[in-house]
Amino acid sequence: MKRNIKLNNENVQYLLKESKCSRRMKLAVYCDGSFVVTTPKNIDQGVVEKFIVEKSHWVLDRLSFFKNSKKIFFPKSTKTEYTKHKHTAKQIVQQKIEKLNLIYNFKFNRVSIKNQKTRWGSCSSKGNLNFNYKIALIPENIAEYIVAHELCHLYEFNHSPKFWSLVAKTIPDYLSLKKKLKSCSFY
Repeated sequence: MKRNIKLNNENVQYLLKESKCSRRMKLAVYCDGSFVVTTPKNIDQGVVEKFIVEKSHWVLDRLSFFKNSKKIFFPKSTKTEYTKHKHTAKQIVQQKIEKLNLIYNFKFNRVSIKNQKTRWGSCSSKGNLNFNYKIALIPENIAEYIVAHELCHLYEFNHSPKFWSLVAKTIPDYLSLKKKLKSCSFY
């Protein structure tokens, strides 16, 4: 149930969850800016609010951090999130491959969209290209860099200077895009 509390003259909304499995109260601030308080069953609301006030410095600090962060945070990878974005990701990847492969003309087998935990893409020795569904959630120029990167692995299966010159053929600003990609954080 959603509730509000005043912390240091700031109105803060939180979600109160009661859990029969919980033995103690827990606070969590997530990268999307949500604040969740989990308590054991039948804890008095006054006790909950006193606990939050005691931890107000930490709560406000975490909320401020995520609000002002320049990193791009993604929602937790769930089957629902994956299903929701898979089709769009596939379309984006196919469009980028068609565009970039006019220049490269590389042969590949299968293109797959996956729910990978830490990778944006991969290229197998069999010529299969795999991309994370979250490619649909990032800026288009960064998505194009990822597709070019994996396409170039079809020719150079390493990160040698020859590989990077292949990437630069279609993505001349790849270094700045690579840096921006590092600011995208998996949740």
